[in-house]
Amino acid sequence: MDAQPTIGAVIEQIAPRLRRAREQKNFSLADLARATGLSTSTLSRLESGQRKPSLELLLPITVALDVPLDEIVATPRIVDPRVPQEPTKKDGRILIPLSRHQGDPRAYKMIIPAHDEEPYLRTHEGYEWLYVLRGKLRVRLGEHDFVMNTGEAAEFDCQIPHWFGAAGRGTVEVLSLFGRHGERIHVRARTASSKTS
Repeated sequence: MDAQPTIGAVIEQIAPRLRRAREQKNFSLADLARATGLSTSTLSRLESGQRKPSLELLLPITVALDVPLDEIVATPRIVDPRVPQEPTKKDGRILIPLSRHQGDPRAYKMIIPAHDEEPYLRTHEGYEWLYVLRGKLRVRLGEHDFVMNTGEAAEFDCQIPHWFGAAGRGTVEVLSLFGRHGERIHVRARTASSKTS
């Protein structure tokens, strides 16, 4: 089965979902441009499907509109039998594969329940990017220990000792992109004066 048409169909749905989410929040294109630092022309092209969506464009939009990223980028309904789509459970965590290919990077949605878990730092090859969909995520990265809230992202070299889990008493949902060869996901920081065309 060729999964490419399925991926293309999902990408085509991003544009109308962006427009619908913006209109439901009563945001004009100008309002959203001010909130994200993106230009109105970029936003207009995204909503019309004339501009290919990327994480560095979608993240500030979903944060500004206060909508989960997975509502804009939905998992394809047609299942490729070569990719295990059924959730797996490991160490109490639910892992849902989102990638439809066997190469890098791999995408996963993780659901991490709240429980008393002693941080166990580990290292391995690769590079990981995390985005908190819902809840609060505690991250240990080398000597750093911090909490990420909904809508926040982090990226790190997996050769740095690391661990992450639910912070507090609530479950946390995380989008994870992992590349064995160190692919990096660049997220443009929002500034009041910067515009992306």
